[in-house]
Amino acid sequence: MGGALDWSTEWLTSIIWIAGVFVATAIGCAVLVALLTRYTVWGRQFRRLAFPYFSPRGPEGWRPLLAVLLILLLAIASVRLNVLLSYQGNGMLTALQELDAPTFWLYIGIFGVLATLHVARVLFEFYVQQALIIRWRAWLTDRVIGDWLDGRAYHKGRYTKAAVDNPDQRIQEDTASFPSVSVTLGVGAVSSLVSLVSFTLILWQLSGPLTVLGVEIPRAMTFTAYIFVIIASVIAFRIGRPLILLNFLNERFNASFRYALVRLRDSSENIAFQRGERVESGILAGRFRHVISNAWAIVFRSLKFQGFNLGVSQASVVLPYMIQAPRFFAGQITLGDLNQTATAFGEVHDALSFFRNAYDEFASYRAVLNRLTGLLDADDAARALPAADVTDGDGLQVRDLSVRLPDERILVDDLDLDVAAGTALLVTGPSGGGKTTLLRSMAELWPYASGTVRRPAADGSLFLPQQPYLPLGTLRAALAYPGPADEMDDARAAQLLRQVQLPQLADRLDEEDDWARRLSPGEQQRLGFARVLVVRPRVVFLDEATSALDEGLEQSLYTLLREELPELVIVSVGHRSSLRRFHDELLELQTDGRWETSALQR
Repeated sequence: MGGALDWSTEWLTSIIWIAGVFVATAIGCAVLVALLTRYTVWGRQFRRLAFPYFSPRGPEGWRPLLAVLLILLLAIASVRLNVLLSYQGNGMLTALQELDAPTFWLYIGIFGVLATLHVARVLFEFYVQQALIIRWRAWLTDRVIGDWLDGRAYHKGRYTKAAVDNPDQRIQEDTASFPSVSVTLGVGAVSSLVSLVSFTLILWQLSGPLTVLGVEIPRAMTFTAYIFVIIASVIAFRIGRPLILLNFLNERFNASFRYALVRLRDSSENIAFQRGERVESGILAGRFRHVISNAWAIVFRSLKFQGFNLGVSQASVVLPYMIQAPRFFAGQITLGDLNQTATAFGEVHDALSFFRNAYDEFASYRAVLNRLTGLLDADDAARALPAADVTDGDGLQVRDLSVRLPDERILVDDLDLDVAAGTALLVTGPSGGGKTTLLRSMAELWPYASGTVRRPAADGSLFLPQQPYLPLGTLRAALAYPGPADEMDDARAAQLLRQVQLPQLADRLDEEDDWARRLSPGEQQRLGFARVLVVRPRVVFLDEATSALDEGLEQSLYTLLREELPELVIVSVGHRSSLRRFHDELLELQTDGRWETSALQR
């Protein structure tokens, strides 16, 4: 009944079928994507993250879009092969029932051809999908990192009203998850819809009437499959809906716990000095309790969701046999027809159940969309924060600069400064009086500032904090930072290390280590002064940059700057009285935003 195909011409029929369905599916998918990205929140989030990559004007031109079309074609070919295999199985079992050996072996040969095509298709589809996922992930990671770094959003984001948590996790994990799950869900949805149509037609042909309570239902097998799965899906959606929030919280709580562990590791010496193990244990336990509590909530909700799905799946195995068995025993259908009915019912059931079974994965996918677009929104908000107006110019000129705290309390009010080339300015004041915050305002890092700052742009200005940042990698890279390490030759690097009293490090330039842990605070500060000689700025801002050095080394480094860069403008923040002899002018910050300038005698 169902096994009657003309296998001699089926190859041409299948090619025509695949081509026609491919065109129709491509158009349908385009329309559906347009509607979803216009009228749903998650669709708009997807468009924001994906469309720039798949645009023909994107970084890879037409290649990503062609890869999607190829994956779509392979998915449709997969459905066609499954249809042909169902007919092959029908014919083979019918031949067994009729004891027709030649026909049986013919269908074994047909199976060999179809199985070979299936294996080749699976392997090729895997390669195409993985190539798309890897390239898409690389592009997305570059984009998200670039957006996070643009306009110093990675730093300014802490000052926004809704600062995002764990941007590192969003960049490392979510950019990997988004392309992979997008492809998985997309291919699954397309395959399910095409399978649904294809196997519904087979099921319709094989279905017979069924009498229920005296009422005859025509094509009962087809209606049973749809009613069975639709009811099950509605119930499953209601059971699984809370998993969206639970998966989102799972990522947040785990990231928070991981951050606390990293912070403990990075501050291990300070914690050990103060014997803070009990407090740290309490902090870690508190954060881990949230992880465990949420994990149990996911377990209990998943038990309900997966238990229901497993029950539905098991019932679907025997249901088609139960309905078709009377017709088989009555001789109305063959054993092959019975088996093909079960196969078609299973395919229709799986196709209709796709969204129910994928609900858990889709819940996690929604959380990924929320986290990635949330990070992009936070970056935009960070770049939109106000800041002092910083323009390019020689020396340092400050006009009407006011610096406030987030609560609007004034730290510095209407500051005016003129620091000429070759001049050194010392900034002093009480602790918490706004000295470091003033430097942040001049660097465009503090959003609660207004006024005008005129100083050299880009490498013309260098800000050196109390603890210089040392990147991971070689000592040469730490010395050259933020410039490229390969431009620092051995002779120049050794000379710089000798000039800042670090000759013992000259033979370790290409040694990779965590130099922020290996070097003492004083050695790190001397390395920071070496960077000033590398960059050779016109203005340098030193924020307690010699606090870990003795007065002899402090004098040596300030003298070095003046000898190597005589026209350099130096702006130092510090408390030591010994700093006064290296500066020409004094800016003293007082309370309530008041300030005073005076000349110093070297």
